[in-house]
Amino acid sequence: MANVTFSGPTLPKDLTVYAIAGDTSTLLALAKANNIKIPFQCQDGECGSCLVKVTYLDRKAPMAVDLTEKEKVTLSVNGKLTKDLLASAEVDHRPPPYRLACQFIVRDENIRIEFTGEPGVEPELRKPA
Repeated sequence: MANVTFSGPTLPKDLTVYAIAGDTSTLLALAKANNIKIPFQCQDGECGSCLVKVTYLDRKAPMAVDLTEKEKVTLSVNGKLTKDLLASAEVDHRPPPYRLACQFIVRDENIRIEFTGEPGVEPELRKPA
């Protein structure tokens, strides 16, 4: 079982939920099932509105599913996936920090998910200085 901690301005405090090992639902589906309001529009990996930052909390190597083709394009167009990050993801299976909640499948690992509550806006842009 994985612990997924959501952090965003639409939540009164960080919220940790459990993702069942072996479940192939997306992070967005997990958020919806737990009434966590991550912004989304197309739910198909094309618009980038469900952009989240993923931090792996375990000391082991991340087990995240590889990027989907749609996710590669959308994250690249939005400037969240550089050529170096893409190469690292494809060759070394190291997931990039930004993912799309509608494409990301949670594995048996503890992660922190940050979102802004605004479609497609990265968390760093909304943190107080």
